[in-house]
Amino acid sequence: MSESSPQEIPAGGPILQLLAGALQLWVRRQCQAVQSLEIQLQGSALNLLQGRLAGVRLMARGVTYRDLQLELVELNSGALQVQVGHLWRGQPLQLPRAFAITGLVSFTPEGLSRSLAQPPWRWLADQLAEDLLGVTPLVAVEIRRDQLVFKAQGVAQLPAAELETSISAHAGGVRICAGGGTIESLLPLDPTIRVDRAVLEAGMLVLEGQAQVTTSG
Repeated sequence: MSESSPQEIPAGGPILQLLAGALQLWVRRQCQAVQSLEIQLQGSALNLLQGRLAGVRLMARGVTYRDLQLELVELNSGALQVQVGHLWRGQPLQLPRAFAITGLVSFTPEGLSRSLAQPPWRWLADQLAEDLLGVTPLVAVEIRRDQLVFKAQGVAQLPAAELETSISAHAGGVRICAGGGTIESLLPLDPTIRVDRAVLEAGMLVLEGQAQVTTSG
């Protein structure tokens, strides 16, 4: 028997408010910082009472996740199993099974520069500077028209350098290239993440794709 398309569950009712609040808390616990967060539940109230959600829509701004500073996050999840009974007993939300998400994240140039300067990502900054500029360290990333510009600080006898590059999705990852493809760097990604679109829009780097969320905490 086929099911109709997921519908947004109208706000209201204690169980809906409880679950929405628990999901917001769960998302915030996964992140180091979240300036604003909106969550919409999808499915039916009956399915929710049975511990199932057709999906969740999320929009957040000013997110810091694993030291990555994201200006905007828009995500849609696949079906979720939720243990509503635990919430009634005052226990944290538990998501016992992995679920898929699709959506986008956006970086401002300043946010991307700050992210690459953080200790967990300095190795990536060094790799990009070495691949693209032949000199490290990377000191800034800018957006100039439709180009992503990398800047490196000169050391010893090497002068400071900068390079305008284009960006695109490639084989599920992100490809950065210049010089008609003669200079390029491929961003390594977690195997649970796939990038389907990588563009510069409205002065930001936008990555769209999909991922698998496996945490049960």
